[in-house]
Amino acid sequence: MVQNRTLRRLDQAELDQAVRKHEMFRNARVGGARANLSFCDLSGLDLSGRDLAHADFVGASLRGADLSGARLDCASFFVADLRQTNFDGASLIKSDLRGACLRGAILVGANLFEADLRDGSLAEKDRSGHLHMVQIESSPAEADGADLSGANLTNARMSGIMAVHTDFSDAVMRGCKLVRATMRGANFTGSNLEGADLSGADLRGACLRGAVLTGATMVMADLTDADVEEALTDKPVGRVVAELGRSLEDLLADHMTWVGSSGAQGAMLDLSGFDLRHAPSLAHMCLTMLRAAGATLYGLDLSGVQMQAAVLDRADLRGAKLTDGDLRGIGLRNAKLNNADLRNVNLRPLVFDEQRSRPADLSGAKLRYADLSGACLRSVNLGNADLSFANLRGCDLARTDLTGAKLFGAKLERRALNEGVILDGVAGLKT
Repeated sequence: MVQNRTLRRLDQAELDQAVRKHEMFRNARVGGARANLSFCDLSGLDLSGRDLAHADFVGASLRGADLSGARLDCASFFVADLRQTNFDGASLIKSDLRGACLRGAILVGANLFEADLRDGSLAEKDRSGHLHMVQIESSPAEADGADLSGANLTNARMSGIMAVHTDFSDAVMRGCKLVRATMRGANFTGSNLEGADLSGADLRGACLRGAVLTGATMVMADLTDADVEEALTDKPVGRVVAELGRSLEDLLADHMTWVGSSGAQGAMLDLSGFDLRHAPSLAHMCLTMLRAAGATLYGLDLSGVQMQAAVLDRADLRGAKLTDGDLRGIGLRNAKLNNADLRNVNLRPLVFDEQRSRPADLSGAKLRYADLSGACLRSVNLGNADLSFANLRGCDLARTDLTGAKLFGAKLERRALNEGVILDGVAGLKT
């Protein structure tokens, strides 16, 4: 037997009072109380930026509500109506979203690490002790048309979910459980599904162009009419390290000798077109003037590396760690650097003498969701680069060329625009 459940409508003032008490509870202050908003109608209300971690939203309706930037870790949204809800940039770590309806919800850049989005249904006892299924006006366990682009869904549990035509572009979905999920026509362009379980998933007509599928389980997955062009799988991309003829360690030693002797001894290293995913660590290595055009360096640890004047045009460096690297004068034209860690890298021009210098060239590079905080981008050519949702806080942008670049959602300090940055034709920047 199914019975309907009536929701209790709260206005903004009542909600604000409950949130204030919850925030006091979170800070262990006298008078605080955990927010119990189960079976409440909160549609259209404002909870943006508030701390509601561990709050109870079971069966609630938040249709069209604004929860952007809110902290909702471990909150329970079991069978909640979240249609058109704005979770932009919200933290939903380990939240319970079982049976929730996310149709048309906005979760751009949201953190859903280990969140539970599986199917679920609600039952409660009547006075005689019999269980009855509770019907709430929503469509449980679906995320049709939701925008999860750039969201962190690492280890999220989504088995059985309905996510038809949902946008997962550039989402990080490592280890995500998507067993028997229905995702027809979904957009996974550039998403990271490393180690994800897609067994029995319905991916008919889905776009997996450029997605990372290394270690993913695809048993019985239906990929009819799916676009898997440029998807990164466990199969080698181009040539493998074994084809070098000698060990990479020996070749690196020769290259360092060549650099140290200004070319008089040793030999320059050319790794163009090689798949280096299983190569030894290159962190803190001297790779000055390395040639690796079109090479695959996905996910590699290159922290502290010296790559002055190196040529890595069209290389795949998605998810790579390049923190504190010396990349002066590097060539990364049309390279893939989505989700790369580029904190505090040095991309100044490489100065040879008073008359000659070589600026870094990242024109046309894809840097979506890359972290460039604290980086020196002085005089870098970022013309037509895609920096959507990238972190550019604390960057030195003096004389940086952003002509035609995309900066939708990028985190950028407005004071940095007073440093002579070139912004001709830049897209997505509000000044």
